[in-house]
Amino acid sequence: MMKLLNTKADALFMLFFICVLPVYAQEPITHVNMFIGSEGQHATEYGGTTPAVSAPFGMTQWCAVTRINGISKTMYHHRDEHFLGFMATHQPAVWMGDYGFFTLMPQVGSLKIKPAERAVKLDRSKEVATPYSYKIEYAVNKESSITTELTATSRCSFFKIEYPKKEKAILFLEAGREKDGGGIQVLPDKQEVRIYNKERHDSHLGPELKNLKGYYVLKFSKPFQVHGTWKDGVIKEGNNTEEGSNVGGYIEFATGTDLVEIRIGSSFIDYDQAQDNLKQEIPIRASFGDTKRKVKEIWSANLSKIAIKGASKDDLDVFYTAFYRTMQYPREFSEYGRYYSAFDDKVHAGVSYNAYSLWDTFRAQHPWLQLTQPDRVNGMVTALVQMYKEGGWIPKWPNPTYTNIMIGTHSDAVIADAYVNGFRGYDIEEAYKAIRKNAFSPPTGDANSRWADRQPWTGNYEARGGLTNYIKLGYVASDKTNESVSRTMEFAMDDYSIAQMAKGLGHMEDYKILMRRSEYYKNLYNSQTGFFQARKTNGDWGGPDEGFTEGGKWTYRFCVMQNVPGLVDLLGGKEQFASELDKNFDEGHYHHDNEPGHHFVYMYNFCDRLDKAQLRIPKIIESNYKNKPDGLSGNDDCGQMSAWYLFSTLGFYPLTPASGQYALGIPRFKAIIVKLKDNKQLKIQAPEVGKEALLTKISFDGKVLDKPFISVKDIMKGGILEFRSK
Repeated sequence: MMKLLNTKADALFMLFFICVLPVYAQEPITHVNMFIGSEGQHATEYGGTTPAVSAPFGMTQWCAVTRINGISKTMYHHRDEHFLGFMATHQPAVWMGDYGFFTLMPQVGSLKIKPAERAVKLDRSKEVATPYSYKIEYAVNKESSITTELTATSRCSFFKIEYPKKEKAILFLEAGREKDGGGIQVLPDKQEVRIYNKERHDSHLGPELKNLKGYYVLKFSKPFQVHGTWKDGVIKEGNNTEEGSNVGGYIEFATGTDLVEIRIGSSFIDYDQAQDNLKQEIPIRASFGDTKRKVKEIWSANLSKIAIKGASKDDLDVFYTAFYRTMQYPREFSEYGRYYSAFDDKVHAGVSYNAYSLWDTFRAQHPWLQLTQPDRVNGMVTALVQMYKEGGWIPKWPNPTYTNIMIGTHSDAVIADAYVNGFRGYDIEEAYKAIRKNAFSPPTGDANSRWADRQPWTGNYEARGGLTNYIKLGYVASDKTNESVSRTMEFAMDDYSIAQMAKGLGHMEDYKILMRRSEYYKNLYNSQTGFFQARKTNGDWGGPDEGFTEGGKWTYRFCVMQNVPGLVDLLGGKEQFASELDKNFDEGHYHHDNEPGHHFVYMYNFCDRLDKAQLRIPKIIESNYKNKPDGLSGNDDCGQMSAWYLFSTLGFYPLTPASGQYALGIPRFKAIIVKLKDNKQLKIQAPEVGKEALLTKISFDGKVLDKPFISVKDIMKGGILEFRSK
């Protein structure tokens, strides 16, 4: 918990926290299981999380390496048996690549460069991971072992390495793997190493960035006895600099050296900024213990915003791990008043964020941040607007620049939702201009490109591929554009979101056009089959399974978040719609491991069947969220899987972006307190949970709600939300 309680409200909150939690609960931070989601039988279809360490929303993460990472492969997997070192990493999700990274590994005896040669057996019983530190001990021979512990702030890290005294202590450093990937400079007189890395795994998906580099300054507590560099496996003892592909360096310390500390600053601007970041976050006077405690206190303060009563240890671990995961992305990308932009390849003044998995996170992650991290929301919107100003478009999945990954322009939903819910600390008109462009300006070459998934960069940003025919015909044509049904459905939802911001700003002509277009999903509804179906330019139907992505016809049958009552009518009315939803769940069409269906269970609310939602939500939680390494049924995708769980645990969910309302569900615990901005509190009470399956009598501040919905602004101002059986 926080050491200092600054206000009477803080003191009361902590008193509540201490009183209501079971004895074993202790501090919330002790319930973060860093390994949940880090394992799975399928190569990519698992949680995709890693035990990477940083401060909340950290720019650079620091992670143990058990495999060489790349697109669709993270650097850590809990089933791996060998340890290969530590990485400074910016890889945000299993599907995305890394960039601006480097690797280090403490060794003894002789330098080992290749992964297969430097690999050591990983003893899981000697691995300890928390949000603020990671510690591992590994044997280097029959008699000796190395113990390394690291802690990390947003832009810096602190390593403490304990070498065996009788062995030659070595530090392996890898600056670059690919062609012209990096460089290293060893400065023995300063006990310093400088590394840069300009690799970008996703470079084929976006524009060239000549100035993108991850810069690192490493400062050592012990002098170098021997140093050198290596290139393509060839060691050059005494050499100070090396650049190119397959390059790195090494340090040898005097025999008998048993403890080496390394403070590392990272930057995307230059070495001087990396030095300054280090001074700001881990000053020379700060010890390893001081730094570790500081980062722990930051995490504790954030995790202590929510207190729970009536939870098992497994529930607490799953809950606070999910809460932790929502505080990793989008990541900070500015460095004390400046930031490197991967959209014009220049350095600017201001605040920035990156790693927006917008296809996923518009659904629950960004709304969750509005509730729990409101002071960051304006900065995150500002960063998106800056990307538009510097690159011409808001990206769909910046890593760190355009990648043309996924469909739809869901920044529209994120920005409009923030606006509708009262966030105004950004250039509002410029933000509207940016999302309006998504809706009205087809991307260059739209008429001649099918916009294949992960299509290599040709100089054009995809934005809404297929928009030309969407505007002309009222749907994306399947004979012209891939994933046409999914695109049509997603565009219509985005249009609705933009329309709500247009209305708020008085752009009524835009509002009318966009609201009309938000109904374009109806143009793909085949009344003969009861499903949405691809259509060609001439109006003919395409194949029944054609035109989908991240799901099929059953998934997109319910992907009308912006007008659920209209969809209910389209599918035959409330009773019929509820029956079709039942089939979706009961016949195995629902896949919670992928995001397009995350809102489905809350659609029962529009059929006056909150009871059905309340019966299904606990089963979805229990089937998809477990307290073990293989504990997430699908990719966490920068917090979306976790945010769904958190909202659903609290008893409400943001079904429709920019609507200003939550759909109600059922809490998982008897009592929950959420600490809101300005010392406000949301108290959620469900004393009968676990005794009664249905808690459909719901009140807010003593007033019974006549519909299974509640205003976002009511929740954000605080109060008492109570669920009872009658």
